[in-house]
Amino acid sequence: MKVILKADVERLGKVGDVVTVAPGYARNYLLARGMALEANASNLASIEGEKKRYAKVQAKARKDAEALAARLGQLSLTIRQAAGESDRLFGTVTTMDIAAALEKEGVSIDKRQISIDEPIKTLGIYTVPVRLNPEVTAELKVWVVRE
Repeated sequence: MKVILKADVERLGKVGDVVTVAPGYARNYLLARGMALEANASNLASIEGEKKRYAKVQAKARKDAEALAARLGQLSLTIRQAAGESDRLFGTVTTMDIAAALEKEGVSIDKRQISIDEPIKTLGIYTVPVRLNPEVTAELKVWVVRE
């Protein structure tokens, strides 16, 4: 079944793309959630205007994300944690801790945008990627020091 995407769907396409999917997936997931329209002549015509509007919104969002990425690149966070003699932390530094430290610096970032493979368990300097936009990722310097 051919559908026109109204929202970006990971591993499927972007807004305005005409894609072929299984009828059940289209009917039960994409159409039910308002993420797609059935591909017919009238829907194809109406989606063109929305596609242009979406491109403008995405361009502005990317520009804002790049400005924030530049600010995060200059920022260096210090997180104080209690640690033992071998520099192992008694707790861990998680994405929630990093997001809270960013909030104190005046930058509001959702913890799900911060991607660390596993919680930080030792003292040191870490470079943490922050995904601000699907196309923009910032590098944040995090110093974990003894309390």
